[in-house]
Amino acid sequence: MNLLVTGGAGFIGSNLIHELIPQPVIQKLVNLDCLTYAGHLASLTAVATHPKYVFEKIDLRDAPAVLAVVRRHAITHVLHLAAESHVDRSISGPGDFVHTNVVGTFNLLEACRAVWANNFTGRRFHHVSTDEVYGSLGPTGFFTETTPYSPNSPYSASKAASDWLVRSYHHTYGLPAVITNCSNNYGPYQFPEKLIPVVIQSVLHRRPIPVYGDGLNVRDWLYVRDHATALWAVLTRGGNGETYNIGGHNEWSNLPIVQLICDTMDELAPALGGNSRQLITFVKDRPGHDRRYAIDASKIERELGWTPAHRFEQGLRATVQWYLDHQDWVRTVCPPAP
Repeated sequence: MNLLVTGGAGFIGSNLIHELIPQPVIQKLVNLDCLTYAGHLASLTAVATHPKYVFEKIDLRDAPAVLAVVRRHAITHVLHLAAESHVDRSISGPGDFVHTNVVGTFNLLEACRAVWANNFTGRRFHHVSTDEVYGSLGPTGFFTETTPYSPNSPYSASKAASDWLVRSYHHTYGLPAVITNCSNNYGPYQFPEKLIPVVIQSVLHRRPIPVYGDGLNVRDWLYVRDHATALWAVLTRGGNGETYNIGGHNEWSNLPIVQLICDTMDELAPALGGNSRQLITFVKDRPGHDRRYAIDASKIERELGWTPAHRFEQGLRATVQWYLDHQDWVRTVCPPAP
């Protein structure tokens, strides 16, 4: 297997590369990333000199460059994670999301179709998506693989469009493709703009912790290394043309998560002074904020035998400790303003 991971310098991508590079079947692992604000080679220092590892600084919007990478490295398998993914940024600047998530996916599909030249034996295109394409749930129920798409933000709409492109290439051209839709990830190397690292950094620096609305928006949380093992299972054993939902069976609303992080920080870093919950500050909700997501992951469990290995409290504690131990990484990827 010559594996191409797009977005490999990002949060999920870097954890995925750490997880997969020991796999004996992988002869070459190519990381394609254009190193936006959320992509950092500092997350990959442990594998930078690995004999299997190759880094290509390429923008998916550059179709000739993407084609050249797929051809030059004789790519046989793709794990396509590269995407603009922050909802707030999609509200203020939706154009980047359309160009990267939709046009970028199109360019990659076209490159694979050209290089593989309809000889698809031993080939696989795995598109990594999000549960946000399904829209918002009420207080009960779960997203399944057959839930109709109902995206509510420019981000989720762009991901929905890219999902349909991948599906169309499978049905029109026979491209061996699979799609996964995953719940919220957390863990090491997450850029400090998402909820959990924002809270950790706010507590560490004794800044107000921003909580949208009433703090009761519900998400299904999954430890990022568990996501990586699920992606490998689907890449190597999933059925062509199939979609698999990946989730942690782990619904939490935002406010209890924030409170748990505060309490964990008070325990692990007592020198900060404790009583971190007093930093919680409710702020105006963002437009189109989905109320609840929840994943039914029974298909991947039933067909591929995958289940998450980490309980939320265990994974969250490990994540908090990781950020406490790696403030040098935080300063590298998010230097303080002058």
